[in-house]
Amino acid sequence: MQQPAMHRYRTHTCGALRPSDVGQTVRLSGWCHRIRDHGGVLFIDLRDHYGRTQCVVDSDSKAFQAANLARSEWVIRIDGRVRTRPAGTENADLPTGTVEVYIDEIEVLGPAGELPVPVFGDQEYPEETRLKYRFLDLRRDKLHANIMKRGAIIDSLRRRMREGGFFEFQTPILTASSPEGARDYLVPSRVHPGKFYALPQAPQQFKQLTMIAGFDRYFQIAPCFRDEDARADRSPGEFYQLDIEMSFVTQEDVFQSVEPVLRSVFEEFADGKRVTQEFPRIPYAEAMLKYGVDKPDLRNPLIIADVTDAFAREDVAFKAFKGVIASGGVVRAIPATGAATQPRSFFDKLNDFARSEGAPGLGYIVFEDVDGVLTGKGPIAKFIPAEVQALIAETTGTKAGDAVFFSAGTEAKAAALAGKARNRIADELNLSDKDQFAFCWITDFPMYEWNEDDKKIDFSHNPFSMPNFDREAFLALDPADETTILGIKAFQYDIVCNGTELSSGAIRNHRPEVMEKAFGLAGYGQEVLEEKFGGMLNALKLGAPPHGGIAPGIDRIVMLLCGEQNLREVVLFPMNQRAEDLMMGAPAEATPKQLRELHIRLNLPEKNA
Repeated sequence: MQQPAMHRYRTHTCGALRPSDVGQTVRLSGWCHRIRDHGGVLFIDLRDHYGRTQCVVDSDSKAFQAANLARSEWVIRIDGRVRTRPAGTENADLPTGTVEVYIDEIEVLGPAGELPVPVFGDQEYPEETRLKYRFLDLRRDKLHANIMKRGAIIDSLRRRMREGGFFEFQTPILTASSPEGARDYLVPSRVHPGKFYALPQAPQQFKQLTMIAGFDRYFQIAPCFRDEDARADRSPGEFYQLDIEMSFVTQEDVFQSVEPVLRSVFEEFADGKRVTQEFPRIPYAEAMLKYGVDKPDLRNPLIIADVTDAFAREDVAFKAFKGVIASGGVVRAIPATGAATQPRSFFDKLNDFARSEGAPGLGYIVFEDVDGVLTGKGPIAKFIPAEVQALIAETTGTKAGDAVFFSAGTEAKAAALAGKARNRIADELNLSDKDQFAFCWITDFPMYEWNEDDKKIDFSHNPFSMPNFDREAFLALDPADETTILGIKAFQYDIVCNGTELSSGAIRNHRPEVMEKAFGLAGYGQEVLEEKFGGMLNALKLGAPPHGGIAPGIDRIVMLLCGEQNLREVVLFPMNQRAEDLMMGAPAEATPKQLRELHIRLNLPEKNA
């Protein structure tokens, strides 16, 4: 009986062979991951998407000469027989590590030139080189695994959203520009000279319109485009988010729908790390006081306390803090558990850190047990009576063997420095429990803030949010009543994990008269509202349900679950920090013909201007 013809390129993948295959004649195709010459015997680790297999050829094989020509990252096909590896040469790190293939025949499918970035090994190379040759970088084990894990995480999110009764929709990519906090990417229209589309910063208005259209539960793995500078946790140009919207819901309904999805996805991919079971709700003001930031890392046990009143007492002689308090500032205290045993260099480094942040330093007290009495020592302790020291210790929960650091300034500056110092101290003292994903909700964000540059009230978060304020009282607000306006909270919330903001969300402002008032208090006239959000405003006037949603960032979720510090390690083809695609050469100049078709004439800045 005639045997079926062997597949042109492979009978098995490079990750498939096991002891049960010993004796079979097989065909594999892949990349030469590593080649070792053991004096007349060549070992080729052949790699494909699925894994690696050790292939062996010696001088007795007719394939030896061809194998001797192969180089790293050449693509080859090999035919050979599966055999058991000799005792003592097994590789327990590979699923194929107990077998090898003795090569009978080799075909070169794709020779490779000199590699600008080696694939084998974990050498660090400049990011610009890695991005220019991203296709080589993606062959490396860790990055390849990150991208596959990203796909699995997205599949899991999709499945769980559908199980929760959500339906996936697609919203437009070419849309109108809207002022949502970042610069738009504009696309010129050929058929409408002088007019431009914008790529969506987020599907915000479309997902709300989907609710107004009568669809109840929407989600989308949505591409978003923002012309903003890069950071480690923010990609330039484009990113993806799990966009969610729900009708007839309260804030708590959103929490109850989204929290189980994120918790279960993190549990699935946490590799044994603990995941918060019930996400604590932390009001914005409390987060800023206790953690110095609205995205607290709850793995860090240190809690900041306000000690302004202690330093304002008449019997405290520390003039530097008294001056800050007299000018309306505050003093925040950061406990440092166990810091009393640290060398002087520990305290000097923290002071240097504070100076690098623009502060004069971090005052501190070290608490010791002296004859059974808790006693403070250090540069500023002599200015603080024992009674006040005891009050500070009680307020901060410190005891003998601990230290307390102080941050003073305006409320915003003192909080910011204290928040950074809190994390720095915890890292230096190894206090944070890194073996977990610590989630929380941040709630009750201010609806408005004072814009110091323009000397006016402005939106502080999301202009489409519903104010958490009596409706009739809100509509009756006097725009000159700045104190009341700046005290208004909104139904806005963030999800934070390990100090990383994963998403922002809100219960939407679905009443047109409330939206008009909200924008009016921020200085936007009716004509601006009609011009920028006319479609939304008209829709709200024709029967809009109460609705709300949220949009966790896919890239940040994957970054956390892969244990990476930079989003570029979990994005398939990222741009560099200047929003350039070095591999494809984007952005690129347009041809004169393209510009003529778009009715565009360039007015470029002078190079040396």
